[in-house]
Amino acid sequence: MYKVDLPSDSSIENALERRRSAETARKARIFNTRQRVLGLDLDALNQQVQEKKHQQNMEKQRDKAYDQLREYHDRALIQLDIDEREKQAALHTGLTRYWATHQRAEDSSDADLKSGLKGAFRITIPEGELGPASMKIFQGEGIGEEQRRREQMKMTERDLRTQKEDNERRLLGEKHIEMLVGKELVHQDHTGLQLRALEEECKKAAHIALDNYNQALAAERTEKLKEQQRREERENVAEMWHTLSSDMMTECAEAGVRETGEGRLPLVLADRWKGMSPEQRSAIHREREVQRFERQRQREAQKIQDVACELQLLKLYREAEEGERGAEEMRREKRIQTARYNMQLAREQQAHQEYLNKKLYTNKPSKEYFHQFNTSSR
Repeated sequence: MYKVDLPSDSSIENALERRRSAETARKARIFNTRQRVLGLDLDALNQQVQEKKHQQNMEKQRDKAYDQLREYHDRALIQLDIDEREKQAALHTGLTRYWATHQRAEDSSDADLKSGLKGAFRITIPEGELGPASMKIFQGEGIGEEQRRREQMKMTERDLRTQKEDNERRLLGEKHIEMLVGKELVHQDHTGLQLRALEEECKKAAHIALDNYNQALAAERTEKLKEQQRREERENVAEMWHTLSSDMMTECAEAGVRETGEGRLPLVLADRWKGMSPEQRSAIHREREVQRFERQRQREAQKIQDVACELQLLKLYREAEEGERGAEEMRREKRIQTARYNMQLAREQQAHQEYLNKKLYTNKPSKEYFHQFNTSSR
């Protein structure tokens, strides 16, 4: 067998190199204190910055395109306005040229009437330049012009005379109508004067009737007042006589009391009462003595009841003090027990802490123990 040197596979070495590079980059990311503590993702942040810049650039390009479009539209509108004005100016110039060429005032059929000339319109251009076809004045055209003018003047005089007669007839008719209207107005005024005279007469008659009625009412009212005064005088006299002869003036004691029936107290009339009798005063004194004795008996009974209530309250107060002393004793015993239990727990906790410090946690870790961590990214 012969030994053959085969070429080594470079893909394995490339893969190992890629793994080593990835491990180095991973260690740089993992052991970077700032990036690990703050949790920064630089790639994501850079991507966000690039996207923001791209978005701003797109917005600027869009705004620029919109500005260019607006400028183009403005220029197009201005050009359309200029073209429209030029078309209108050209149209006006063409119309003016057409009017000056084909619609001249001197070429119209009534130009001789407007210019004040007699006869036909006379051409100022020499006939040699116009030619025979353009002649407008021929020999013998002005015959009978004076006769036609005189007939026209006569017709004008007849028309004016007819208009004058019509105006006179119209004026006469208007004057006749005005006269009729004046007569109607005079008749209306006369009728109005008669109506106003009748109205004045009616008003005078109404005033006279009203005055008579008011006088009758005044006389009737005067009579009623006199009758009322006489009636009041009679009533005053009767009242004075009744007062003089009444029980109030005669000092009658029975007049101040009115019997109301069996089993009921008599009703006292305040305006006629003359005072109590000796029997009534004695009855009132007796009733007052009875009420005084009853009131004194009630006060003595109330005093006895108050003394009994005070004794009962004193008994309850003593029982409450004894109960409070018992509760205070129980609380003191409970505090003593709690203090003893806390002392026992403190001793047990101290013994446990001494056990941990002196027996359990005796092998303290060294620096080499902590330096063995974070040496690899895996």
